[in-house]
Amino acid sequence: MPVHNADIARVFEAIADLLDIQEANPFRVRAYRNAARTVGELQLDLAALVAKGAPLPKLPGIGADLSAKIREIAASGKCALLERLQRELPPAITELLHIPGLGPKRVRTLWHELEIQTLEQLARAAHDGRIRGLTGFGPKTEARVLQAVRQQQSKATRFKLAVAAQYAQSYASWLRQSPCVAQVEVAGSFRRMRETVGDLDILVAGGDAGAVIERFTGYGEVAQVVSSGSTRAAVRLRSGLGVDLRVVPQQSYGAALHYFTGSKAHNIAIRKLGQARGLKINEYGVFRGTQRIAGETEESVYRSVGLPFILPELREDRGEIEAAREGRLPRLVEAGDLRGDLHVHTQWSDGHGSIAQMAQAALRRGLQYIAITEHSRRLAVAHGLDPVRLLQQGREIERINRELAGITVLKGIEADILEDGSLDMPESALKGLEIVIGAVHSRFDLSRARQTERVLAALERPRLHILAHPTGRLIGVREPYDIDMAAVIRKAAEKGVALELNAHPERLDLLDTHCRMAKDAGVPVAVNSDAHSEREFDNLRFGIGQARRGWIEAADCLNARPLDELRRWLTARTSR
Repeated sequence: MPVHNADIARVFEAIADLLDIQEANPFRVRAYRNAARTVGELQLDLAALVAKGAPLPKLPGIGADLSAKIREIAASGKCALLERLQRELPPAITELLHIPGLGPKRVRTLWHELEIQTLEQLARAAHDGRIRGLTGFGPKTEARVLQAVRQQQSKATRFKLAVAAQYAQSYASWLRQSPCVAQVEVAGSFRRMRETVGDLDILVAGGDAGAVIERFTGYGEVAQVVSSGSTRAAVRLRSGLGVDLRVVPQQSYGAALHYFTGSKAHNIAIRKLGQARGLKINEYGVFRGTQRIAGETEESVYRSVGLPFILPELREDRGEIEAAREGRLPRLVEAGDLRGDLHVHTQWSDGHGSIAQMAQAALRRGLQYIAITEHSRRLAVAHGLDPVRLLQQGREIERINRELAGITVLKGIEADILEDGSLDMPESALKGLEIVIGAVHSRFDLSRARQTERVLAALERPRLHILAHPTGRLIGVREPYDIDMAAVIRKAAEKGVALELNAHPERLDLLDTHCRMAKDAGVPVAVNSDAHSEREFDNLRFGIGQARRGWIEAADCLNARPLDELRRWLTARTSR
């Protein structure tokens, strides 16, 4: 059975959770959490390397012990340490750690004092008023816990796009190896590059539908065959991800691909256009009466209703049909349009590569410049820089620029935006930098009015160029802080500040709708990796997908500009 990086990461995260509840050494817990993040985001297939007997790459924070566990999990899908910890602790208890406000100490208290091991038991105890009397809790905490549990239980399981991609790509590759398969495409929200995916929709063009379905349901990761028919099947993988298959003849492939890509709202609008022309459009084709007139390709479906091809990322019924009709469809930004990355960390703060290593990694990916933007001093946990260390780093950047050919390193900082809107770095230190990005890293709980006021005040700072990850969300972990993004975008337009689209798969922040608002307001969007290691530059592709959903073109993208043009923009912003 294939083992994906996401599977290895889940094992490490589970080990960290159980060790946390056992009050193990915090450095050991942190090592497993960092390893989970590193492996989970890695685009290189570790299990494939293990299967070939190849050495594992040197990964930040992963030494001999963790490398051995990666090999163990990749080879068997199991980990002896996790199995031992699960025997020592109730396996479902780790779910409690995902409730906001319940850290390991409180989970341990709930377990020992009230024998609470599951979310259902926690909800019942909170409802019955049995939690408030425990040390470290109280009525308010009890009420918050009950609300959080109810929200957690009501959420449908969704997978981050980057995680879903690991399963989608290997499953599609498995199907393509069959001689009875002519074409394979992963459709649905995955093809539209939604930030999270509920399940996968796989479309196959093939002659022998029975053979295709047999191969589909025989895939090594299938935990349950939910249904199996003559042209369709549904399974659930060991990861919990649901996958639906539809097999269609070649003549219907384009119509089916359009239908199963969605969105539902977009498809309904296209069908209505067809009905106005006396056509019936469904997953089998485009029909006038009983005569099929189109459907072999998606382009033919759109031509049948008088429209040019509409790219999947735009298909949300947010004006794309009107734009297509009027010849206003955007030429969406592509990965190859990016000239640089304006948010990069190194070993100077909480990154894992040197400045030279990060620059060389960016150069290998075709970038022409990067900005080194370490955390500022306020973020002590990330070893943020003070003015003295920032000056020292600037000298190293100057040296590297003299020695490296083909790429330019810009001096920058990711300065904390403090509660009053000031930046966590004196003006004198900022003057020596080429680029300053500001970010909120604390007090996410401020009211909407105060949070908005805080960010608007930061946008007034003359040295600020880019507002980083503007809503502060972590997908599935932390909700966006409450902020008036319309007001932020208006102020950014007024002050000439760019907004970041942070490409990290846990962030993808800006939202696609905010990208569209920024574009309409003339605010540049910077698609940045926020890379903390060399391989994290690969996350830029997810940022590009989000940008495309937000109608962003190369002209709207700040780091799609040549270096000299970017520098003119940076200088103009500072001199406003």
